[in-house]
Amino acid sequence: MLEKLINWKRRLENRGSNMTVAYVLAKVEAGQDQRVLKEVKKMAGVKQATPTYGLYDLHVEVSFEKMEELDKFIFEEIRRIPGIKETATLIAFKGI
Repeated sequence: MLEKLINWKRRLENRGSNMTVAYVLAKVEAGQDQRVLKEVKKMAGVKQATPTYGLYDLHVEVSFEKMEELDKFIFEEIRRIPGIKETATLIAFKGI
């Protein structure tokens, strides 16, 4: 756990001051996980996509130069993928 936190902090430090980093959590329809994962991994701005257990089925790390690019990714791209039922977005900051 500590190693993951350290790696996360390093990624934030190396992203540049003008980059917007966010974590998008998605609920996916049953049986659609692998198809959705493959589609998400191809999308511009995606740094990592990982299937997860729990309230959300997919954890997606994204990075964009502008907040408007993140908005477009959320509202016009990832939410329009068939099989994604719901998303929650966590925007990272350099507070750690």
